[in-house]
Amino acid sequence: MKIAVIGAKGLPPKQGGIEHYCAEVFPRMVAQGHSVDLFARSSYNDSSWLENYDYEGVKVICLPDVRMRGVDAFVTSALGSLAAVGNKYDIIHFQALGPSLFTGLSKVTAKSKIVVTCHGLDWQRAKWGNFSTRLIKMGEQTAVRCGDGIIAVSDALKTYFMQTYGKEVVYIPTAPASYARSDPDFRYGNKLGLEKKRYVLFLGRLVPEKRPDLLLEAFTKLQPHNWKLVLAGGVSNTKSFTSELLEQVADNRNIIFAGELKGARLAEIVRGAGLFVLPSDVEGLPMAMLEAMREGVPILASNIPPHKQLIAGGRGRLFEAGSLESCMHELSWATGNSTDMAAMAQNAQNYVTTNYSWDYITNETLKLYKTLTGSVSEVDIQADKKGLAGVLKD
Repeated sequence: MKIAVIGAKGLPPKQGGIEHYCAEVFPRMVAQGHSVDLFARSSYNDSSWLENYDYEGVKVICLPDVRMRGVDAFVTSALGSLAAVGNKYDIIHFQALGPSLFTGLSKVTAKSKIVVTCHGLDWQRAKWGNFSTRLIKMGEQTAVRCGDGIIAVSDALKTYFMQTYGKEVVYIPTAPASYARSDPDFRYGNKLGLEKKRYVLFLGRLVPEKRPDLLLEAFTKLQPHNWKLVLAGGVSNTKSFTSELLEQVADNRNIIFAGELKGARLAEIVRGAGLFVLPSDVEGLPMAMLEAMREGVPILASNIPPHKQLIAGGRGRLFEAGSLESCMHELSWATGNSTDMAAMAQNAQNYVTTNYSWDYITNETLKLYKTLTGSVSEVDIQADKKGLAGVLKD
């Protein structure tokens, strides 16, 4: 099959779940004999307009973009939709809801089947202004009307589309990215004044909907004995919010702002954490949590549906979203019951290893492509029957 990808910033990935998703899934499709063109923003990797280059078999096509928050994604997606015209793609795969505003354009101008992956309800995120929020919401509605297939990365998103639009969508999760090797002597952590397994870690963009402020307040009031709190993440487009957070931690030696971590340092700080906390009000499928689960780090999170999907059933602890009292109660319990939390972390690690595989995600996505294009072969049918027989036998 010939596949076009629209909505990703580019490859190789620097940050962002969508770019890491594309870096894992589409090279695997190329390895299976398919052709993939990914339309990218020229500014993402400082490339020239219309420059093409190869990333693990994926042809990356750099399009002009506007370096203006809330506009660049829409401009590049519109140009990508136009650039795809006439190339006879079997599939045009849009990433995220904002770019999906142009699924209608692709539907009218191309004979391709249109697929949309919803990584989260981006219009709920605080970083977007009113105008961008309305455009993203319009993108969601256009995707429902014009998409031949919609992929939701969590059960909660699948339920949302059914309840809101009566639209049946396909649930295919994402998987955690692979961490680099890290320093077994924990030297970077020591420089930060940390002790292995004696700090709480918040990892993610410092934006209001992820509620680092709630965790910060809970930790400050609770002051768990011999524990520190590490806030690690990029500033994104919420500098005033981040400034307020930094003012609160300036004089507290037990709270450390590590900034945005990458590579070996990121791996070291995650692996050394005694507790990973994600207090978000809004998530699609939280990749940082999945990665921490895979590394065997105990998890505490707000009880929003995507978090319940991941850690309910003895894989972590949940507290009431937005509730300081509940957060403090569960944080106190988690920091005081390390043995129980370690057992939950082992359950979580086994769960992620079993259920979140990039090979599985790639094959399920290809299965959707083949269904939409009518190219499901007898080999595919027999493989599905064999897989189902194995499940029934087990």
